[in-house]
Amino acid sequence: MNDLRSPLSKVKGLGSAREGTSHFWHQRLTALLLIPLVLWIGFGIAALPLEHAILVNWIRQPLVTIAMVLLIMATFYHAQLGLQTVIEDYIASHSSRTLVLLLSNALCLLFGIIGVVSVLKISLGA
Repeated sequence: MNDLRSPLSKVKGLGSAREGTSHFWHQRLTALLLIPLVLWIGFGIAALPLEHAILVNWIRQPLVTIAMVLLIMATFYHAQLGLQTVIEDYIASHSSRTLVLLLSNALCLLFGIIGVVSVLKISLGA
């Protein structure tokens, strides 16, 4: 009598996916990582004159490039985790939820890749 699920829920495979805790911790850790990165980018850009050449030279510094790539990756991973939570909580239809999850994951991945490639393109001077 360890299992309190109904026979129907056992057949349908309803129950814990055993990934809720890791999802929770990934979201919290990316949030903690984003705090100093967002403060750094905000103060870093605010301290620079608003000239394209100066910004490009700033991004070309190796530590700045690494921090920018880390910021972009953490931002879109955190966004993907948050969107997944909202979509799973508020979209009732399984087929609609699956479609919206796939679309949001694809968009987060696409925008993340575009951001990283853009920073690397600037950094490498291409």
